[in-house]
Amino acid sequence: MVDVHPQFPDITFGRLDSRDSISELTTLLHRAYASLADLGLRYMATHQSDEITAQRVAQGECYVARRAGKVIGTIMFKPAEKCSGSPWLDRPEVSCLAQFGVDPVEQGTGLGAMLLSMVERRAQDTGAREIALDTAEPAHHLVRWYTRCGYRLIETMQWSHTNYRSVVMSKTIA
Repeated sequence: MVDVHPQFPDITFGRLDSRDSISELTTLLHRAYASLADLGLRYMATHQSDEITAQRVAQGECYVARRAGKVIGTIMFKPAEKCSGSPWLDRPEVSCLAQFGVDPVEQGTGLGAMLLSMVERRAQDTGAREIALDTAEPAHHLVRWYTRCGYRLIETMQWSHTNYRSVVMSKTIA
């Protein structure tokens, strides 16, 4: 399904499909996370290969925003049965989001909030009561942004693939 939103008439929104380029998605993620890498934070999306991107995409529903055919934003939705790794994420009523990135040129335009709202609605459609995410605890600007979007701090985790402690944040959606 491809959708156009009145706030973004020149941007289409839809699910990533087999015709889309995993390499283009990986490149977008590297660009979107570059400022975090510059802070010394080793998010998976700062350095993942196309193969890792494809593996992550296969774990849920990947949505993309395109302008003139170019991917400028992405977000992954995972239903509750695909979320795991912490006491909160293991709960059967908690869905989650991941691999969320917006091209740096588009950051601050509301595009990220639009993508976030799309997966929150998708979580409601699946019957989830909460939608959760994790981000680097030292990424204070992201923690503040998610808080403004209605997410609250739940727990901290140390993932084996990161060099920072993560905060798990969640929002009630039902």
